[in-house]
Amino acid sequence: MNSETKQSMPAPRQAIIAAALSDAFLILVFAAIGRDAHQRGEIVTGVFLTAWPFLAGAAIAWFAGRARRRPLSMATGVMVWLGAVAGGMILRALTGQSVVVAFVVVALLSLGLFLVGYRALLALARRLRKS
Repeated sequence: MNSETKQSMPAPRQAIIAAALSDAFLILVFAAIGRDAHQRGEIVTGVFLTAWPFLAGAAIAWFAGRARRRPLSMATGVMVWLGAVAGGMILRALTGQSVVVAFVVVALLSLGLFLVGYRALLALARRLRKS
């Protein structure tokens, strides 16, 4: 099996599920932290109301970017991160939710740390295990 064939094949199912669930969980954590910092009402529904645009943006990035091929790669993390933020902000604007520069910056930094960060830690762990 050459490297071209190997790259076009989907990753093992467990890796795909783990990465997708991790991404969704971390987006929910981002929304929960933001809700806690700004409002305390409607905890569960409030978190989902805040998170859904970012979850939708991440899902679009997952499908459009074929993340299932390399779900835990840094490149996939960057794609999902930028898709979550861009899609999230567009959907927030379309649904009348606020989109201010400070929030865009916080979302970029926080979701970048979360969605790319855990993949970077996994890559580091793999490298350390190999050496």
